Amino acid sequence: MSYGFLYPEGVLDMAIKINTEKRIFTLETKHTMYQMQADTYGVLRHLWYGAKTGCDMSYLQDYPDVGFSGNPHDAGNDRTYSLDTLPLEYAGAGIGDFRVPAVEAVHADGSCALDLRYYSHTVKQGKYAIAGLPALYAGEDEAETLEVVLRDTASAVEVTLKYGVLPELDIVTRCAEIRNLGEAPVTLTKAASLCLDMGQGSWEWIHFYGRHAMERQAERRPLLHGIQESSSTRGTSSHHQNPTVLLCTPDCTETSGACVGAALVYSGSHQTKIECDQLGQVRVVMGIHPDLFRWELGAGECFATPEVLLSYSSTGLETLSHQFHRAIREHICRGKYQLAERPVLINNWEATYFGFDTEKILHIAEEAARLGVDMLVLDDGWFGKRDDDCSGLGDWFVNEKKLSGGLHDLVEKIKAMGMRFGIWFEPEMISEDSDLYRTHPDWAIRIPERSPMRGRYQLVLDMTNPEVQEYLFRVMSEVLHSADISYVKWDMNRSISDWYTQTLPADRQGEMPHRYVLGLYALLERLTAAFPEVLFEGCSGGGGRFDAGMLYYCPQIWCSDDTDARERTKIQYGTSFFYPVSAVGSHVSTVPNHQTGRITPFETRAVTAMAGSFGYELDLNLLSDAEKQAVTEQIQQFKAYGPLIHNGRYYRLTNPMTDAEAIWAFAAQDGSEILVQGMIFHAEANTLRHQVKLRGLCAEKQYRLDGTEQVYTGAALMVGGVLLPKAWGDYTPVSMHFTEV
Repeated sequence: MSYGFLYPEGVLDMAIKINTEKRIFTLETKHTMYQMQADTYGVLRHLWYGAKTGCDMSYLQDYPDVGFSGNPHDAGNDRTYSLDTLPLEYAGAGIGDFRVPAVEAVHADGSCALDLRYYSHTVKQGKYAIAGLPALYAGEDEAETLEVVLRDTASAVEVTLKYGVLPELDIVTRCAEIRNLGEAPVTLTKAASLCLDMGQGSWEWIHFYGRHAMERQAERRPLLHGIQESSSTRGTSSHHQNPTVLLCTPDCTETSGACVGAALVYSGSHQTKIECDQLGQVRVVMGIHPDLFRWELGAGECFATPEVLLSYSSTGLETLSHQFHRAIREHICRGKYQLAERPVLINNWEATYFGFDTEKILHIAEEAARLGVDMLVLDDGWFGKRDDDCSGLGDWFVNEKKLSGGLHDLVEKIKAMGMRFGIWFEPEMISEDSDLYRTHPDWAIRIPERSPMRGRYQLVLDMTNPEVQEYLFRVMSEVLHSADISYVKWDMNRSISDWYTQTLPADRQGEMPHRYVLGLYALLERLTAAFPEVLFEGCSGGGGRFDAGMLYYCPQIWCSDDTDARERTKIQYGTSFFYPVSAVGSHVSTVPNHQTGRITPFETRAVTAMAGSFGYELDLNLLSDAEKQAVTEQIQQFKAYGPLIHNGRYYRLTNPMTDAEAIWAFAAQDGSEILVQGMIFHAEANTLRHQVKLRGLCAEKQYRLDGTEQVYTGAALMVGGVLLPKAWGDYTPVSMHFTEV
């Protein structure tokens, strides 16, 4: 059985292939195939997502008459044809498919059904963009776009499904545009970005749960019959459930087995529902959380969903991660620092908290400069009346009682030491004890006649309000123009509730949560365009908004407020399944650790922090002479290894959630070198040394371990493995660099 494809415009090597006779659409990347068909009744059926087969995969769909699964009226007496059993590309509600829908709407007559059927399609060169939303970008020669238009059988609702195909990346992107072609308004109550029906195979799921200071903990579970969900209703992507999901076969490991990954390019409330239906088929629906979503479409109006990045691997989770790492780093992250070397920085937060003045900051800076640090970042407390976290947010002007002489003088003194300067903002927040709140209480999110919920003693600014966006752009620009500032840490320290805005009428308040995110993105777009030389780092109480949407504006994100090296191995492990190492903000902090009280060796803390964008979160003046010398050596080591760490392939060699050690590696793309790092958690008496098998080397080449004369073949290191250092004390560091002889 062959494709029988017609190639648009006579081009034979296109990624999008269409069989016009059978109305089959096949999207091909280097190693994968995504296939769907507009069937006899115009229903867009999902046929296949997986390895390339070179075949029309509709032969796998042979459905019986399933009791209590009804049949569309136009299917006549064919009781084997049911929308309740067929794999669908974008499932509407209320028309006999009783599984999780992708889209729901309320029509002017109060009915809620959407029966979407094929209407037309278009193939375009290049990758589509989404107005007002971040999305993967690519050159004209790197991607193709398929647009499939579906129309409801009875109303004027039209849905355009957009598919971006990036062959070299093995990535397919998905989003939807929903348009009202009629005169009467239509209210959307759900508009998912992805509906993926997997009709074949047995699957497990991996999601990334957590809490503040313990984000993205990987959890793998068999799918149960019914619905399982990972979601956030906090107004952000959250510490608690990351907007990513993995499906994998039960035999899937790092290096073998089939797996599918999906990452939502969005920073607000989200939902992923996975349903294993009555026939054991699996449906994944991912997008904006419907509990915090309503959107009125007037005549001719259109709503665009956020984008989902989709990838498949037949060779395990490791390959899938590499595909997402490359896609996010090279086609989501933007600007000067997308691929550039990042400065080694010191942040004063855990060194001083709010208790600092110019003299104290300069004292920290002097020692940092002497030891080789590139940048000092001034964290919370430099503005307004801000001596604790009860006041000052929104008043983005320098507190000259703390910083005598102002920001410009401080920055010039730090620059004279040979360092650059960065600064902290929390733009989306407002304190009730602030000049801004006293002037504009109406700018804070709160429901009239209700006392608002506080988080960290603060309220949230209404980012749907253009006046708020304009104010923040103006005051932040004034600060950034006032001194030579090279870095901005953009923080966001609470969940959002009390949804209400004076910018919308009462019957459209359900639009506010999404409009908040659009307002945030609009402000970030303006600021990053106005200050292209500034490195913006995202933060939300650490990793509470670590998602591909924020990485579009901020090429790195503070991974977690938990700086304990042991805990960070688990946090960074979970983060690594989708996000590149260059996006991970990670620092060496003091001991006992401020979050856990744990004491870990100084070298171990440095090794763990090197698996990201390296820096320090402590007062260097309080270190011993030996520790200060170690800081200089650590910085030199990171600068030497930095290109390999950020540009190499990342390998999870152990699982710190279950194993006795956390070991990872960075291998050069050409296999010429590998850096193996991590820690052994606990020392034991009378035991063999721990060992791990490496990956990413060339089997036939020879490699020398730095600092020794020991030479190994790549095959030996990958098949036999390498002995780790003998553990002495808890949290023994591991750092081994092998180079091709």
